[in-house]
Amino acid sequence: MGSTASRRPILMIVHAYYEEDPRVRREAESLVAAGWEVDVIGLRRPGESKTAVIEGVNLRRLPVRRHQGAGLRVYFGEYGIFLFRSMFSATKAHFRRHYGMVQVHTLPDYLVFAAFPMRLMRVPVVLDLHEAMPEFFRGRFNKAANSFSYRLLMLQERMSIAASNQLLTVNEPLAERLRKRGAKADRLTVVMNSPDLKRFSPDLYPRRAFMADGVLRLVYAGAITPTYELDVVLRAVAEIRHKRPTLKVALTLYGRGDAEGSLKELARELQIAAAVEMPGRVPIDAVPAAIAASDIGIAATRLDSYSEVSLSTKVLEYGAMEKPVVATKLPTVEFYFGQDTLSLYQPGDSSSMAKAILHLVDDAADRDARVQRTAKRVDELGWAHQAEAYQAVVSKLAKRRGGKK
Repeated sequence: MGSTASRRPILMIVHAYYEEDPRVRREAESLVAAGWEVDVIGLRRPGESKTAVIEGVNLRRLPVRRHQGAGLRVYFGEYGIFLFRSMFSATKAHFRRHYGMVQVHTLPDYLVFAAFPMRLMRVPVVLDLHEAMPEFFRGRFNKAANSFSYRLLMLQERMSIAASNQLLTVNEPLAERLRKRGAKADRLTVVMNSPDLKRFSPDLYPRRAFMADGVLRLVYAGAITPTYELDVVLRAVAEIRHKRPTLKVALTLYGRGDAEGSLKELARELQIAAAVEMPGRVPIDAVPAAIAASDIGIAATRLDSYSEVSLSTKVLEYGAMEKPVVATKLPTVEFYFGQDTLSLYQPGDSSSMAKAILHLVDDAADRDARVQRTAKRVDELGWAHQAEAYQAVVSKLAKRRGGKK
């Protein structure tokens, strides 16, 4: 990879709070560990400092807030403001820092144009596609979804890809979708959104025997938005309590989002409010401990055109912590995990989910076998392997001091 002294710094741009985006953090920290200097331009909450250094990563926060759960107009206004502010900040910083590469994280795809002035100055640009943006918006804003808006989103995706030198994405089904839509295979690398197994290690936390306190503890750690069918989870819990009144069940939903109010109301309607806890979002570093204190990890994703090419990182995190996983039966989940690892349920079917959960309760031998097979698969997909592929892309593209690669 060349001497550390010969490397120019790397710049990342992300429309997110850096501390809350595990993918961006893993990539940035892996580069720092390999000897690169890394700057990140992200969002800033009120009261936060403009700059910070986190695990060796230099963070610059711009005064743009994230409006989770807002309307389409608010989202696009927020994206536009951040695009122009990050473009100005990145270009200004480049004259001082002389970056060897800039990496833009989605959403939105067209944030890549924040790096356009640097592209004109022959700085390589990497577009890291975390999501399938056309499908994401069609599912998230179904009232505005029509053939015209979808074609516009497809156009911006193609233009964004054309504005980059290299593409990264998070799984093979999404990569295949991009190839079918014209992305060149030699410009596309899959770097999975896998957990760092040094952090997500069951050996770092007290071991909880299954239902050690006589309570079945279910955990979900992620966004509380309509993308995730947490309403189905609540109905499954209600069904389990009806079928097994002597089985004590507790569900903890860690996270925040615009579905919180409706889920609390549904829990009251189902008369399970006392069994459901919603403590809000926990820091990334606290997620492994929250999983370790549970019995079953829930990865419930609503099936639509977006989720057909997505893989919830929750599946991998639960598996890394050696917890049995109940997940929605989705194409990408089945692509990476077979029927004998995760306990899969039919999308949108609370009875199917309840059955999957109760099977894990009733069949200890199968439960333990699934845990071991899942942990092995997660180890094969873990961040250590993904970091090698990622660093190879950066090493190939990033300019070195003196203009050489």
